[in-house]
Amino acid sequence: MPRVSLFSAPFLLGFDAFEERIDRMAKAADGYPPYNIERLASSDGAEHYQIAIAVAGFSSDELEIISENNQLVVRGRNMDDKSREFLHRGIATRQFQRSFLLADGMEVLGAELVDGMLIIDVERPKVKKTARRIKIRNPQSKNAQVTQ
Repeated sequence: MPRVSLFSAPFLLGFDAFEERIDRMAKAADGYPPYNIERLASSDGAEHYQIAIAVAGFSSDELEIISENNQLVVRGRNMDDKSREFLHRGIATRQFQRSFLLADGMEVLGAELVDGMLIIDVERPKVKKTARRIKIRNPQSKNAQVTQ
């Protein structure tokens, strides 16, 4: 039996990929590593966000950030140093993948690693709202020209 969803409504054209992304994000809901998302004040009309991910124990070489198809993916791969002997290991440095769904028009501006925090800057530039009139063609009219 096919699944019925809000996005299958006939007036929501082209949202099927959006629903697929939401499903994918729901499956990837892991609590490691912890993160914050902050909306920053802006005077230029754009929306600015900052994602801070706690990545203590990872170097910049062990982190990867990919922005593709309205999705931001952060991966961490930490190689264990076999020469070190831990009496207690309370700082988790396991591999991780954290995904964030980005709205259309969002841009990842950059990232930096500061004091064990991976800071990613994201922006949605201010979009000039436009409206345009759509000309209606009438192929049955006498003045209509056929173009191929």
